[in-house]
Parts: sequence; structure tokens; C-alpha cells
Amino acid sequence: QVQLVESGGGLVQPGGSLRLSCAASGSIFTTIWMGWYRQAPGKQRELVAGITVGGSTNIADSVRGRFTISRDGAKNTVYLQMNSLKPEDTAVYYCRQTINYADYWGQGTQVSVSS
Repeated sequence: QVQLVESGGGLVQPGGSLRLSCAASGSIFTTIWMGWYRQAPGKQRELVAGITVGGSTNIADSVRGRFTISRDGAKNTVYLQMNSLKPEDTAVYYCRQTINYADYWGQGTQVSVSS
């Protein structure tokens, strides 16, 4: 069994920064892909950023240049560094990892951007 635990959300003022972390634990043999999604109230869940085991990344146009995704393979952890946050970035952020050819999701962490 694999579990994902997210951390790092919170309330921040516009222009501020946050760093999200998502650590996987359990019986991990191979990790193929790690990424972050977000879901704002009344909207569909959308992909924010993803990174493959080889380090290739894809970033949503709405956050490109402000958000950076990275990973620590030894710790089975993926990070999302969020800079220059805007009110429209407010959402619940979910981590997803493809481990042992199955998809696992984190519990979600709230990010609120407001003055």
C-alpha cells in the first residue's frame, strides 16, 4: 500500500510564496510520474505541473514562470514552489503520483491568496 502526505499550504498575500511538498511512503518499487493538480470552488480539477522520473517537466500556461516543480527521488517527494501568487491561484492543491503503475492521490492542501 502506498500513501501520499501533502504539506505546505496556507494563507498568503498576493505576491507571496509557498512551497508544497508531497511525500510517498509504503511499498514503492518504481515511480513513473509526479505532479500537482488544483481545484478551485465551482471549477474542474486542473493539472498545474508534472515531472517524470527522468526529470522532464510540464507546466500549465497559467502558472509558467511563477511555479516550479521538482522532485527528490531518494525521499519519494515532489515539491511545488509557488512564487508571485495571485488570488486566482486560490484552490485546493492535490498531489498525484504514479507508483508501481498505479495512480495515488494526496488528501489535498488548501492554498488561499488574499490580502
